[in-house]
Amino acid sequence: MEISAQMVKELRESTGAGMMDCKKALVETNGDMEKAVDLLREKGLGKAAKKADRLASEGLVCVEVNGNAATISEVNSETDFVARNQNFIDLVKNITVHVQKNSIETVEALNESVIDGVKFEDHLKTQIATIGENLVVRRFETIKAGANGVVQGYLHSNSRVGVIIAAACDSEKTAEGAKDLIRNLCMHAAAMKPSVISYKDLDKEFIEKEFAALVGELEKDNEERVRLGKPLHKIPVYGSRAQITDEVLATETENLKAELKKQNKPEQIWDKIIPGQIDRFIADNTQIDQRLTLMGQFFVMDDKKTIEQVVAETAEKLGGKIEIVKYVRFEVGEGLEKKVDDFAAEVAAQIG
Repeated sequence: MEISAQMVKELRESTGAGMMDCKKALVETNGDMEKAVDLLREKGLGKAAKKADRLASEGLVCVEVNGNAATISEVNSETDFVARNQNFIDLVKNITVHVQKNSIETVEALNESVIDGVKFEDHLKTQIATIGENLVVRRFETIKAGANGVVQGYLHSNSRVGVIIAAACDSEKTAEGAKDLIRNLCMHAAAMKPSVISYKDLDKEFIEKEFAALVGELEKDNEERVRLGKPLHKIPVYGSRAQITDEVLATETENLKAELKKQNKPEQIWDKIIPGQIDRFIADNTQIDQRLTLMGQFFVMDDKKTIEQVVAETAEKLGGKIEIVKYVRFEVGEGLEKKVDDFAAEVAAQIG
């Protein structure tokens, strides 16, 4: 297959890799863009694919928490100027409250609903005429706490990033005591951008692909560190807790015991040393979890502990159980991959 300059340019913009590296990757993969991205990442030459022309859409995220329910929404505008307009700000809040109050689950259902005595679709068109710019309710989601549950939310000061989280607890007392923690976890997630709750939510094939890319990234960076005389990254054996079985931990424990014996450490203190070293082993070999999962990340308010450890410790202090069961994070414009000059057309198409 002939590799065009445009294909090379697109791959370069997508991954940040060099022109010749992109061309070679496309040749090796017979022009398959997705496989070329994976190949570059495995060689440590490219970032995860992100369109260079990713839509820089404007708009606002809104978070409403009322009792046992939390709703998050994203409403897009064409310009940042309109996103700062008080009429638009009020509109986004009213839409979010309306969605929550009426248990609306889809954009289609929203359009058919009635707000302020008129069909929502007509209401939005009136707002568009008033505000003077095309607007789109892009997405929204509501989560509710079950019996003895708790929901919390956080909206960043720029109103472009919001998070809602629900936890299930064993008692009303535990749920009440967990409120501050869940609120802090929302703030953490807003900053650290986890994709899912835990490694259990990651597909096996995805983990394998990400691990290959992680190793390639670290090995490539080590080449530069050798040149600069800096300490080298230790190349992990695993990338996720999903890959670390009980057998793996048992083998690592035996290896640690053998090492302690070799160092002539008294056997009676091994049980004080080994748990910490096992924690270190897990931390070194779960870098994918630390990047992508809420529970696997180190807490921004205590970076010596993972969210999983913080949740467990809080539950123990409260004398109960806490399980994070739902997590939603919205950031304005994320995942929209069309050119900036296409946005007005996309908005018009959605409201047309």
